[in-house]
Amino acid sequence: MIGWRFRRWEPELDQTAGFEDLLEIFQQLLMHTAGNVSEAIAWLTELDRTYQFTSDDYSISDFIDDLIEKGYLKPGKGDGIPDELLLTSRMEVHMRKTALDDIFDELSKSGRGDHDTRYSGKGDEETSELRPFEFGDDPERIDMPASLKNAMRQRGIHKIDLRQEDLEVRETYYKTQTSSVLMIDISHSMILYGEDRITPARKVAMALSEFITTRYPKDTLDIIVFGDDAWQVELKDLPYLKVGPYHTNTVAGLELATNILRKRKNPNKQILMITDGKPTCIKQGKGYYKNPFGLDRKILNRTLSLAHKCKKANIPITTFMIATDPWLVDFVDQFTKANAGKAYYSSIDRLGEFIFKNYKK
Repeated sequence: MIGWRFRRWEPELDQTAGFEDLLEIFQQLLMHTAGNVSEAIAWLTELDRTYQFTSDDYSISDFIDDLIEKGYLKPGKGDGIPDELLLTSRMEVHMRKTALDDIFDELSKSGRGDHDTRYSGKGDEETSELRPFEFGDDPERIDMPASLKNAMRQRGIHKIDLRQEDLEVRETYYKTQTSSVLMIDISHSMILYGEDRITPARKVAMALSEFITTRYPKDTLDIIVFGDDAWQVELKDLPYLKVGPYHTNTVAGLELATNILRKRKNPNKQILMITDGKPTCIKQGKGYYKNPFGLDRKILNRTLSLAHKCKKANIPITTFMIATDPWLVDFVDQFTKANAGKAYYSSIDRLGEFIFKNYKK
């Protein structure tokens, strides 16, 4: 009988991890520990004790020394012992780039800096084509050599008499710019029932922010988190996002997102919302009205009303629901119809791909 015979795996003697190998593992641990260096080092040490992927020539201690020397870690307030090591900006950038590669590696690269359309017009990307000058064209786009050549062709080279009909401008491609707000649910349900949903959400946020800031630098991305309330976070805060003992105040998140987008000048705006649960909380006076059981009609109506207001303001909302419970699907269906937006019901390992594909459309 033909089959497979399994035996205990024995690592080869020369299979030891170097700096780059350990850095890859360490970054994954940092992602799971929300940037807690001491906890990540403890996990790394335990993994090494179990699988023995370092050697006497290059130990975990040597790796930590290299992290400090190469500018990935820095001592905090104290003597610089591992418990007080902190991430540097270089490590934060490195984590965002790694997240981008991990999530979007299989997708084709696009041009840097803009969203292409099929139309030419008053844009900012020059082409090799020329066209006659029209009222309202940017004077800086005038091609003077071609315009002077037209004048000399019409009236001779002895007297330059440049007229409007001689002017030609360099054609440009029209480019769209987008202002996006990424909403991340940090309510308690993101770690409920032993399932870690905040780590992939955090990773996607880091990857998307790195993608926009490096490949679409003319776009804007604002990041907010929402629990009982909603507040804005900076790009540098992403590795450290944690779930709190919060309910899900989707209304507060949408109100903050629309306030941010209202200040943006370009007409293309969108909200991307990553969540795993229905709205369970709204602000009421100085307090909160909370109901974690079922779909509360009072909370639902406030949420759907905001979705409709976003539709009237031409702000589409794309919801990425990382759960498929029937009552959650029902909520997302109502929410999406009210906004005329989009919704994806995805497992957490497909979350990054969905966000990327929607952003590129």
